[in-house]
This record gives sequence, C-alpha cells and structure tokens, in this order.
Amino acid sequence: MDTTPSVDVADLSPLAWRLLRVAAGYEQRTVEQEVDDILQAHISMLESGTRGLSELRRQELFRLYAAELDDEQVEAIAAHF
Repeated sequence: MDTTPSVDVADLSPLAWRLLRVAAGYEQRTVEQEVDDILQAHISMLESGTRGLSELRRQELFRLYAAELDDEQVEAIAAHF
C-alpha cells in the first residue's frame, strides 16, 4: 500500500503516530534501522508533539507503518486519535 487516500499525514496527531507505529509492530529503535537518517529521538519528538518532521519524512514513516496494516486500521487510528 502506498498511502491511504483519505489520510493526510499532516493531520495525524502525535498519538496517532505512536499508535500507527505500535500497531505496525515497530519499536522506535527498529524504525531507526528501517528508515535512513531517522533517529529514535526524531520518532520520540514526533510522537510527543514537541517537533515535527518534514512532509517527506512523515510520508516515509507513514508508508512504513501502513505497509503492515490494512486500510481500515490506518483510517480508524487517523480518525479516532
């Protein structure tokens, strides 16, 4: 899955980012290993709302997480959190 059309990554809350990561089965350290130039600190800051990532980086993370989930799971997390 490339991206879920009804989900705009710019609108995802910090909690939604965390829930997507956890639902996809990723630890912060694992994301660091999967995505070039992303550190655990970047993930922590995105999930705490203290700092955002560039649109490109958010898209990359979203694709990583969404690949492990079905569209309904992604949409439910985005809509409710």
